[in-house]
Amino acid sequence: MNSIKAIALDIDGTITDHTRKVCISAIEAIRKAENAGIPVIIVTGNILCFTRAVSVFLGTSGGLVAENGGVILSQGQMKVLGDIKKAENAYNYLKNQAETREKVERVPFSEMRVSEIALFRNISENIIKDVLKGQDVEIYDTKFALHLTDPMVNKGSSLEIVAHEMGIKTKNILAAGDSENDIDCLKVAGHKVAVANADIELKEIADYVTKKPYGDGVAEAIERFVLSDWS
Repeated sequence: MNSIKAIALDIDGTITDHTRKVCISAIEAIRKAENAGIPVIIVTGNILCFTRAVSVFLGTSGGLVAENGGVILSQGQMKVLGDIKKAENAYNYLKNQAETREKVERVPFSEMRVSEIALFRNISENIIKDVLKGQDVEIYDTKFALHLTDPMVNKGSSLEIVAHEMGIKTKNILAAGDSENDIDCLKVAGHKVAVANADIELKEIADYVTKKPYGDGVAEAIERFVLSDWS
């Protein structure tokens, strides 16, 4: 697929395993892609400083999308796109409801989030969605945390901004992910990949579902659809 000009990758559950350890095969494939002139864009629910550190260690050169699209780093400039007040209102509402107040707890380093709130998975996504019905907030379960986000932004809308500023069309991006917060990212990408461990909803919209899970699946996709054109 020589139409691929960039790769967009989620972190947790996509290039890492279920314990959040980065798969060596994914690192090697990412380095090969970068060496071939194909920039890698990190698109994650993690905070920006963590995302930036991952980018440095992996050696990626594309822009960054953090906090599920609420924050981007593009052309050296950080931009906050999500309104954290919406998440705070929803969180405060949860803390005042009998069915959720005892179980709702923010994840570590929450004070560093600037556009959303991430919670421990101490309570089911369905219960939170039911309690917050009618609230101006989006809820994502990434299998690692529950995220309360501004519904006006997502991984896809922010990837479009980053791609535009990089001079790349999203139809020329291969995007890979594993969970429901990656759906919008894959929808805007021209080449959609779900790793083998991905949620069924993601697999249903993917052009390709990898045979291998986690980072091994990412390496499989990069080798098959990107590096084969450069070998």
